Amino acid sequence: MWHYLLVAIALPLPLVLVLSVIPGCLFGLGVVLFRKFLVRDSLWKAALAFPTFWVTCEYVNNVTSPHGTFPNMSYTQMDLLPLLQVTSVVGIWGISFCLFLLPATITAVLGGQGSARDRTRLAIAVTAFLAALDLYGSWRLASTPAPQYSVKVGLMATGVDTTFPHDDSAALQLLRDYSGKLDGLATQGAQVIVLPEKIALVSDQATKQVDALYTAAAARTKASLLVGLERGTLRNRFNEARLYSPDGILVVTYDKHHMVPKFEDADQPGTTVTVLDQASGVWGIQICKDMDFPGLSRQYGSKGVGLLLVPAWDFTLDDWLHDRMAVMRGVEDGFTIVRAAKQGLLTVSDDRGRILAQQDAATVPFASLLATAPVRHNDTFYVRWGDWFAWLNIAGLVALLLSPSRKPRREKNRHQMARRPASV
Repeated sequence: MWHYLLVAIALPLPLVLVLSVIPGCLFGLGVVLFRKFLVRDSLWKAALAFPTFWVTCEYVNNVTSPHGTFPNMSYTQMDLLPLLQVTSVVGIWGISFCLFLLPATITAVLGGQGSARDRTRLAIAVTAFLAALDLYGSWRLASTPAPQYSVKVGLMATGVDTTFPHDDSAALQLLRDYSGKLDGLATQGAQVIVLPEKIALVSDQATKQVDALYTAAAARTKASLLVGLERGTLRNRFNEARLYSPDGILVVTYDKHHMVPKFEDADQPGTTVTVLDQASGVWGIQICKDMDFPGLSRQYGSKGVGLLLVPAWDFTLDDWLHDRMAVMRGVEDGFTIVRAAKQGLLTVSDDRGRILAQQDAATVPFASLLATAPVRHNDTFYVRWGDWFAWLNIAGLVALLLSPSRKPRREKNRHQMARRPASV
């Protein structure tokens, strides 16, 4: 994170120091809380103290930070698909809880001074709990239903030329370059083609030329085209995704909700979700950083979306991380995700978190990917009940902090020694 914040994002050094020290201090505070219960032989409380504390910190960060779940530890486990399935029930908070429950339990069992029976019971209970999660995840992966419909999707983005033209002539030229490369994907059968976020900044007047260019391209390729661009001026603009139908019509525009501080201070946030009923199922649209916030994606899950189209722009160094953050939303809310990121990855993932197709777009002038995307909505428990598990952790942490506890072992031993008669 130090290298990422200082080099890739280019934040000032004092701010990077603050952003590095605060999480470390919180982690240390959690360890102190864990130790409080450990030295009092409250092994069960010790094992639960750190996971509930950390989930509470991550949830508070999610609802207060402009970066949402970006620093969440759960994303380190994205390749562990059986564990990933728990998010369909409890959201991302379940992975953080498990991630810290295991080492806390091991330390309590091996380092605690409680009775052998208490340590054995704790070890058996946590092992059984994690084994049950593994069985549930394995079952959910094995029982993935076949999709009733699927669409062939094409994705395209550039990684080498990361210029962001903001005069109309240069912007229109770059957009023509993208348009000229659509036919290759269309001839391979692409029914939907997703281009990246913020290809260029165009004025309101030039937007009419962009619409004319891509309505003609959509009619020519007989494919739905999703194009990401900035519309407006350098000081006041909208980060949009514009969808053109195979009939040569601008169907809908979607405005990005969550902006990157410093980079997108001039962008006006969107306030509505975009959902379309198509012959293959229900489609939705989001843009890049929107996927860092579980609440927005959950709105799409509640509307029965089976295919989410996502233009994006990453920073090369964070390509895997930011891509997998979007993949997590598909598991939580039950839909397929098609994400095309400039300076990032082109990825198609299903509602179980499987990567169906992927191509690195960060090192070539124009990268493209063709894949078959299932259009399937899975009505998850998380969509219905939201962040209930995060609130359960908050309540559990409060209960632990207010619960009575024994005296520390050292103090207890000192009193016992004081009561012993002196030996002759």
